[in-house]
Amino acid sequence: MRTCYQYRLRPNRQQQARMETWLELCRRQYNYRLAERFNWYEQNRCDVNACPLVCHLPELKDRPDYYSQKRDLVNSKVLFPEYKDLHAHVLQDVVKRVDKTFDRWLKGDCNGKRSGKPRFKGKGRYRSFTYFEVKQDCIQGNGITLPKLGAIKLVVHRPIPEGFKIKTVTVSCRADGWYVNLSLEDKSIPELTPDAPTFDNTMGIDVGLKSFLVTSAGESVDIPQHYRRAEKRLRRLQRQLSRKQKGSKRRQKAIRRVAKLHQKVANQRKDFHYKTAKQLLRGGQHIAHEDLNIKGLAKSRLAKSVTDAGWGQFLQILSLKAASAGVSTIAVNPNGTTQECSCCGTTIPKTIADRWHSCHVCGLELDRDENAARNIKLRAVGHPVPARGGFQDAGPLMREAYTFALARC
Repeated sequence: MRTCYQYRLRPNRQQQARMETWLELCRRQYNYRLAERFNWYEQNRCDVNACPLVCHLPELKDRPDYYSQKRDLVNSKVLFPEYKDLHAHVLQDVVKRVDKTFDRWLKGDCNGKRSGKPRFKGKGRYRSFTYFEVKQDCIQGNGITLPKLGAIKLVVHRPIPEGFKIKTVTVSCRADGWYVNLSLEDKSIPELTPDAPTFDNTMGIDVGLKSFLVTSAGESVDIPQHYRRAEKRLRRLQRQLSRKQKGSKRRQKAIRRVAKLHQKVANQRKDFHYKTAKQLLRGGQHIAHEDLNIKGLAKSRLAKSVTDAGWGQFLQILSLKAASAGVSTIAVNPNGTTQECSCCGTTIPKTIADRWHSCHVCGLELDRDENAARNIKLRAVGHPVPARGGFQDAGPLMREAYTFALARC
């Protein structure tokens, strides 16, 4: 079993200045290694799809990979002695990040999904560094001992569980301070295998903007709108920032105030997502949700509301917590979940303003979000609602689903 614990650091001024220097050096090394790969890509690419019989073909350059760039770190320390102060794992992690982001641009991830072209890191855009290995007894009391940084004060709000070993340590800088993330692993704990989804052990949820989500049982969770509540103060802080002279210390202070407010809103949203996910998983049921195109919705007129709701982060947290609880999350096709009747399968056209589902065939009356949550549940268990007039020709599984839906109406 693998998990991650996050603690807050309280470094002194010398340690803080040293870590900031490390981040700046890592940023420069990241840009240099990424530029090496871009140069190789431009020198070896060819846009011509045909050539004459007699032509000169230039020799291909060696492709820089993770191991070649990692071996070249020795030369970087010779040319730039300030890199000798960095731990070897920190520099190797920089090369590993470059290799990962470049390969995902050219090849894609394990699912074949390609990312955008990597960009160079601007000043202040590199915010974390990682140790691959640390001593298991690095945490003693209210402090943690890190290589080449020494003992740093630590806010231990919860102890590390017994039996777990520290695999990696990541130190990150945020607007409100420094944090350390400990990746823990215990191989003695087996991975839980979820059961197959059925009508009794599955719950459907429909996320929205009127309510954050509505379950197939009719329960709803109000949407908090943390960003909209903070807009008034954020507008005032940004107005103060615009009046500061560029390059001045007062402008830097104003930037930190704006960043802290954004960090607070993000923390509130994440805390709400964790609490909501824990509440849904208390029943020990599988969770079915729509496979939404959240990036596409974030570019529409509802961009601010969709971003403030944070559906993508919530579904990711829900999936991780469900795996720890021994259940699974099921993404279903969202087409027609709002229009179809969850009782008889009749298509009832609705607009965004229509918030009530009223079926003229079976007489079902309920909220449109609850109707959509029921349809999501039916699709997750593999028993779609039969189309209008198709109940007599439906198979036994569809008849069973139809009978179950009528009993629930």
